[in-house]
Amino acid sequence: MGIKRNVGLMEGLRYQGKGPMLTYILHRIGGLSIVIFVALHILASFLSNQAWGTNAGIFINTIYEYWLFQIFIFFCALFHVINGLRIVILDLWPKLIEYQREAIWIEWFVFLPIYAIALFVIIRGGLGG
Repeated sequence: MGIKRNVGLMEGLRYQGKGPMLTYILHRIGGLSIVIFVALHILASFLSNQAWGTNAGIFINTIYEYWLFQIFIFFCALFHVINGLRIVILDLWPKLIEYQREAIWIEWFVFLPIYAIALFVIIRGGLGG
């Protein structure tokens, strides 16, 4: 039998788990975004390569090429990868779990410079530079 928790929606939304909760949410959003991106990419390829082809595939591909979309999807993919590596490391060495908050700080220190460089390149390309 499962544990009963009497937590309503408003109490759950007020939860301030800070770092671990933020990484949990961003990891799920990133994973879902990657799945949707791949599914739409397959759909766009299918629609573009049919003999009776439609403009829907071309429309989806133009969305992929838009620089704001690239910023979003790169954030999701990069964060998902780096957070996944942190999770794997903590799973392989359980004694490190007590340093989870420090691991999250290290994760952000690795993520931010890589993302900043990519952001610069994407924006420069998007603005025609």
